[in-house]
Amino acid sequence: MSTQPDHPIPSDRPEGQAQPGPHDAVPTCYRHPDRETYVRCQRCERSICPDCMRAASVGHQCVECVHEGNRSVRRAEAPFGGRPVSTPVVTWALLAINVLAYLAEIVDTDAVINRFAMSSYDVMMGEWWRLVTGAFLHSPPPSYWHILFNMWALYAIGPQLERMLGSLRFAAVYLLAALGGSVAVYLFGAVAVGASGAIYGLFGAMFVVARRLGYDARGVIWLIGINVVLTFVIPGISWQGHLGGLVIGTLVTALFAYAPAKQRTTVQLATAAGVLVACVLLVMLVPPLPLWA
Repeated sequence: MSTQPDHPIPSDRPEGQAQPGPHDAVPTCYRHPDRETYVRCQRCERSICPDCMRAASVGHQCVECVHEGNRSVRRAEAPFGGRPVSTPVVTWALLAINVLAYLAEIVDTDAVINRFAMSSYDVMMGEWWRLVTGAFLHSPPPSYWHILFNMWALYAIGPQLERMLGSLRFAAVYLLAALGGSVAVYLFGAVAVGASGAIYGLFGAMFVVARRLGYDARGVIWLIGINVVLTFVIPGISWQGHLGGLVIGTLVTALFAYAPAKQRTTVQLATAAGVLVACVLLVMLVPPLPLWA
């Protein structure tokens, strides 16, 4: 005659797991059938071994359930799409490129300016790179106010705009505004250097972002107005580059900011590509203004 023990026999199985009977199969991991386990996924209840366990808020989950859960979690975005920005890397990169270009001017001013400055005639002769490189050069030494103003403006407004637009969209606005300024310089048969076209494009972007998010945009309007007046008052300033950059930067940002949410990325990509193609076609098909006479 058998008797029941006064105290339960200790078990090495996890607390809460049923004890298998003499005819029950030993549970094994669903991914590794040769491994005995008494832990189950909290979502699908499949047996999982230590290599297949992923810590969850309660208990553990299997690899597939974790992947499925991650797909259902909405990814954080910047206000106008793209990944949220903690460090404005594009702003710092643009600052560094402009400063390095200016250091190259200090080393050999004539070689850098003659080879890379924006010049309508040279672009017409096939030196297309000037449309971009000219926007990273500034008035050569001993003049320092040009690069100091532009880099201060980029430092002051670049990080905030990059966080609002996302790094890739911010880079697109900056570069397309710089290109737009160079195209305007080309169309009017001028010669120019400077990041001012891109900076004015960022001024326009600030206005659009403020309006779209419901902020008070009067300060930005004053900023743009004062700088436009200075463009025509101070001699030697390329009004073509300033206004060309302002128009393109404002246009691109507006199309980015007001893109429909469901097709936001597609519309924004098409916008950037369309503006780029339009700028290229203008340079390819339209001669500089002096040739029209």
